[in-house]
Amino acid sequence: MKLHQRHIEVPTRGQGLYDVTNRIAEVVNEAGITTGLCTVFIQHTSASLVIQENADPSVLRDMQTWIERVAPEGRGLYEHEDEGPDDMPGHLRSILTRTSEIVPVSRGRLALGTWQALYVWEHRSAPHTRSVIVHVQGT
Repeated sequence: MKLHQRHIEVPTRGQGLYDVTNRIAEVVNEAGITTGLCTVFIQHTSASLVIQENADPSVLRDMQTWIERVAPEGRGLYEHEDEGPDDMPGHLRSILTRTSEIVPVSRGRLALGTWQALYVWEHRSAPHTRSVIVHVQGT
């Protein structure tokens, strides 16, 4: 069994979904495995990872609109406001999504469906650089 791990940084411009599929696929290619698993983990509590549709951009816009309604920003809405009015909503949005995803590797490639992509979902308003660990194991 081979193990391969790499840390990647994902710059964001603020709230939204950032496609990292190709960057993750590069790490899988580096691993040199044919069959296995790729685990992707984001090291943050106000950003997350999701696997979602990559064909129609309105899906991503609708997701952003929905999560803004579920965990709105605003002064006085939350006790935790030390880092600004977008911080606590970012934490809440993160618990509704995921901090890791596992994708099978088949024939040396990520086994995502035709319309699937892997996204870093930035929940904060300001730009950030997000740290992601990509761990690949297999044969």
